[in-house]
Amino acid sequence: MGVADSLADYFDFEACDTDFRTETLAGATTFLAMAYIIVVNPVILTPAIMTDPPAGMGEAQVLQMLAVVTILASVAGIAVMALYAKRPFGLAPGMGLNAFFAFTVVLGLGVPWQVALAAVFVEGILFIILSAVGARRYVIELFPEPVKFAVGAGIGVFLLFLGLQEMGVIVEYPDGTLVQLGNFFLDPTAIVAVAGLALTLFLYARGVTGSIVIGILSTAVVGWLIALFVPGQQTTFAPPNTVGVIQDVGFVAFLTDVQYNFLPLVEGFVQGLGQIADEPLVFLLVVFTFFVVDFFDTAGTLIGVSGIAGFLDEDGDLPEMDKPLMADAIGTTVGAMMGTSTVTTYIESSTGVEEGGRTGFTALVVGLLFLLSLAVVPLISLLPLYATYIALVIVGIIMLQGVADVNWNDPAWAIPAALTITVMPLTASIANGLAAGILSYPLVNVAVGRGREVTPGQWLLALALVGYYVLFFLADGGFVAF
Repeated sequence: MGVADSLADYFDFEACDTDFRTETLAGATTFLAMAYIIVVNPVILTPAIMTDPPAGMGEAQVLQMLAVVTILASVAGIAVMALYAKRPFGLAPGMGLNAFFAFTVVLGLGVPWQVALAAVFVEGILFIILSAVGARRYVIELFPEPVKFAVGAGIGVFLLFLGLQEMGVIVEYPDGTLVQLGNFFLDPTAIVAVAGLALTLFLYARGVTGSIVIGILSTAVVGWLIALFVPGQQTTFAPPNTVGVIQDVGFVAFLTDVQYNFLPLVEGFVQGLGQIADEPLVFLLVVFTFFVVDFFDTAGTLIGVSGIAGFLDEDGDLPEMDKPLMADAIGTTVGAMMGTSTVTTYIESSTGVEEGGRTGFTALVVGLLFLLSLAVVPLISLLPLYATYIALVIVGIIMLQGVADVNWNDPAWAIPAALTITVMPLTASIANGLAAGILSYPLVNVAVGRGREVTPGQWLLALALVGYYVLFFLADGGFVAF
């Protein structure tokens, strides 16, 4: 038996009615759909790392380190998904989860990024234990259904809002309402970003594979052409310091001077473990929030993509769900040790599934392509921020599809789901949105005469959240929240 036959037998091609060509195309499609994370994850996490940068490192070096870590953490999770779970799903540091890590925990709460990495690590260990004993399935059933279905859409609105803010489309309004439409005709980079967004939306609507990557790269190229050939626009359209460095050392030297060594981030993680005892309550709350958000995100993605692939049984459950859940648990644990936020299953996996991917070989192809992308890490620091935020808007729109699964005619569904979706962006907090949905669910069910449908576990969770908000409202004489 040859290698090809062994692989086909291991991944059970015959039972899944698939072949190497179909699985390879599906893997390439999934990779192109989620490859933007190699660019966007470093961009989102870098501001957090720069609050206490590793000694002697600038923003460009941190971006490159995070790009390498993003790739390797993705490969770790995908390897488990491909070889153990044998499902056609791609994994990477999660959008929304990375924004929560950077903007809420580190920049908002002031938690050192080193401690935040330790919290992600602990979350990953908990997930490994729960997945190993089969408890994660039970916990998934504990959360209210309307909240579960609405979380993806809530994160989508949050990302959409964040992306439009960073592109200059939405700006702060000094009086009355909090935000307003930005006059991007006065902001050259906003004009280019909006044009790039329009191109990306057009390509996505046309079903062009890799539309997000094409949109980001096209916008970046236009920005660089303006920076190089329009006088006085270098600092406006090119990433900080890149033009000057290239002029000093040359483009070839710039590409060969790559920060593949991510040990400074590993050292930061180890340092964070030692700082847990400084503020144990805050640490536990951060771990809890990472745990809950990742739980929702992964469970919702797995169910949604599995439905597209036809993997769900007659009860709407995914058989052997603990295996793909173990993949994101291990990816999260390994990723935190290397220096990135929570790793999770990607909704973009549905693109590969739609191309016919049905086995772990699809995921294996995704992982191999991630490894090959290590060669383009030097180019990461050349991408301007206004180009990469296009991905936030597009992915935010994609994630809104979760609203279709909510029964809006039933108040017991509509109210918790609506609160979950709207509170997230309005408070710039995923956890606040989750809390709003979880807290409202039992109350609304009692109001409509279906209080018996609320489980004791759901009541306990709601009471725990009430205690948390009361505690932190009183702490230090002010409200300290996620």
